[in-house]
Amino acid sequence: MTKNIGLKVKEPSRECTDIHCPFHGRLSIRGKLFDGKVTSDKARQTITLQKELPVYFSKFKRYARSKNTIHAHVPECIDVESGDHVLTAECRPISKSVSYVVVEVKA
Repeated sequence: MTKNIGLKVKEPSRECTDIHCPFHGRLSIRGKLFDGKVTSDKARQTITLQKELPVYFSKFKRYARSKNTIHAHVPECIDVESGDHVLTAECRPISKSVSYVVVEVKA
């Protein structure tokens, strides 16, 4: 049984026993949403996500590209590989560098 997390996302088809899962565990979602490309999935249950944002420089009246790297937790019920586009949501800090959780894998 999955619980409503407050977002219109596709719920995972599998059940899991992960306490840090927003669908099956006790983790609550709050704050910002990020979508980006997975750059690494080598760590256990953690991915690195790279998002690109345009930054406007008023002095030059131009836009430049900016990149940020985010670490996100991957629940057991979601399969993520390097190169996938994923949607992550902010949550309470799970570890020193992980404050986001993967909510959906986009096609």
